Amino acid sequence: MSAVEAVSPLKRKTPPRAPRAFDIESGLAQTPEQEARLAALRAQYPGLEGTDLLAAMIKEFKGKIAVVSSFGSESAVLLHMLAAVDPTVPVVFLNTGKLFGETLRYRDRLQDVLGLTDLRVIGPHPADVKRLDPEGTLWSRDPDKCCALRKVWPLQRALDGFEAQITGRKRFQTAARSALEPIEFADGRFRINPLGSFGREELERYMEAYDLPRHPLVADGYLSIGCMPCTDRVKDGQDYRSGRWAGQDKEECGIHEPLNIDGDGI
Repeated sequence: MSAVEAVSPLKRKTPPRAPRAFDIESGLAQTPEQEARLAALRAQYPGLEGTDLLAAMIKEFKGKIAVVSSFGSESAVLLHMLAAVDPTVPVVFLNTGKLFGETLRYRDRLQDVLGLTDLRVIGPHPADVKRLDPEGTLWSRDPDKCCALRKVWPLQRALDGFEAQITGRKRFQTAARSALEPIEFADGRFRINPLGSFGREELERYMEAYDLPRHPLVADGYLSIGCMPCTDRVKDGQDYRSGRWAGQDKEECGIHEPLNIDGDGI
């Protein structure tokens, strides 16, 4: 038997059926103990943000906390803060299969520059893609279902076992984020928002102060960067996130806010 003949294709295990996107609710599985802990954390760490909040929460949830990062236009700020506190904290990156090549190269550069030691790249399971989006065009027909397939479900699997996740969300980004608390609880785990009160000017000053690498697409007019088919340049005078799902009544991908879709095909 030749060496070529001896190699068998890898057989992938079929994943458990993913939860339907419309079944995901804010605060899912919150217990009285978790509710009490949320109140205690908020009382113990009032007013903390940025690096101070990161340091406190990494200590509180030692070994049970992860950062979720898109490696988008502002991601360097949060990741730089993380590296200063503890570069070994897991960083979960969603490779949806629809990202800009520039984003993938920027991810590699930031990992190298910041010294992040536990970058975990995840993506949609092949069985889910084959079942729901075999031609790769679901984004054009139903972007909410595409987000569920390529973002929500993979992240749910990746965060299983973690008690807390750190996000890069800011209040200025969308109406749904305008009331962000530094410490929240949703979908079965704590959410930490160190940059919640940061505005675009503060982010820019931070980038300049630490001479952080910039996402190469920002200079080309992309201010909020997601998947390539669903991200456009932002024109002068337009809202910061107007390039995301342009022309659609959609602001969120479903990771942080529940998707409003039916269950057909899910």
